[in-house]
Amino acid sequence: MKAVVYKEPFSVAVEDVGKPGIQHPNDVIVRVTSTAICGSDLHMYEGRTGAEPGIVFGHENMGIIEEVGQGVTSLKAGDRVVMPFNVSCGFCKNCVDGFTAFCLTVNPGFPGGAYGYVSMGPWQGGQAEHLRVPYADFNCLKLPSGQEHETDFILLADIFPTGYHGCELARVSPGESVAVYGAGPVGLMAAYSALLRGARKVFVVDRVPERLQKAEEIGAIPIDFSQGDPVEQIKEQTDGEGTDKGVDAVGYQASAHGADHEEPATVLNSLVGTVRATGALGIPGLYVPSDPGGPDEQAKRGMLLVAIGKLFEKGLRMGTGQCNVKRYNRFLRDMIIEGRAKPSFVVSHELPLDQAPSAYDKFDKRIEGYTKVVLHP
Repeated sequence: MKAVVYKEPFSVAVEDVGKPGIQHPNDVIVRVTSTAICGSDLHMYEGRTGAEPGIVFGHENMGIIEEVGQGVTSLKAGDRVVMPFNVSCGFCKNCVDGFTAFCLTVNPGFPGGAYGYVSMGPWQGGQAEHLRVPYADFNCLKLPSGQEHETDFILLADIFPTGYHGCELARVSPGESVAVYGAGPVGLMAAYSALLRGARKVFVVDRVPERLQKAEEIGAIPIDFSQGDPVEQIKEQTDGEGTDKGVDAVGYQASAHGADHEEPATVLNSLVGTVRATGALGIPGLYVPSDPGGPDEQAKRGMLLVAIGKLFEKGLRMGTGQCNVKRYNRFLRDMIIEGRAKPSFVVSHELPLDQAPSAYDKFDKRIEGYTKVVLHP
């Protein structure tokens, strides 16, 4: 089968790899109909992780079940399904408590697994024609048959729940003001989720015009940090108080206002300055324990200089961690079906799988309006 294979930093290729088969009675094999390129994939693509050449990328996957293991009870061939990027067992302590992003079974020695991602277990990615799904009864979310809402449903694999998760970590409530740093796909989903949750005012901070335009189109207030300190820009529009809540949808590859280099802690520190005393921060943006491309020795070790004193002084609360997709994907699916949510506004390009190398290059460079790419094998 054809699949997107990592070759070296800034290089992927579509190559022939072995088609997966049933390895356990709880497995299913899915014929992939849509798979998305994620900003997290770019960390590996850019050589900012320990990813080895040969890994098949792709943790945002959906399709049609073709083969069903003998132990699967709730699924059948022909079912249309979308899978959380989290690979999880459903029965370990963390899964039972709802923390499926931190499964203790699927990746021994490490809390959590994912398809096609470095250090996240042996699970081949789904930027391919077929995908093996383990613990399928637990990991597959059934969808209405047909092709309706295809580009909405694919976002249930990761970025729509992850954006919502950022708001949940920050406990965004009706009537509140929210600052979202980053207008990439997750940031836009966080802003959209804040509005769905009833926020009265949502600021979105970025410097890419196309992304800021999309934020404005959904009713958020764009803040271009290339035009001035975003903290001051937001305070000017909140009577000097700042926002009630904040979401970091950038992570460790952040750039500061006025700087032409990375400052990994800049978004965290900007949020500490942006959010009012006793507010809360949600941090779904990715931070890693080691970064080979970090700008200094501390950053390379995952050690960042964060304004903890100011955070403590202001009594701010902070929630972090990858999204437990299964906490949210069912009701977000139902909101899509009922017409209450249409997250596909963020999708900029739908392309065949063989155009993945070009799509990675353009998405990484933030050019030609590339904000979210869906590949169709």
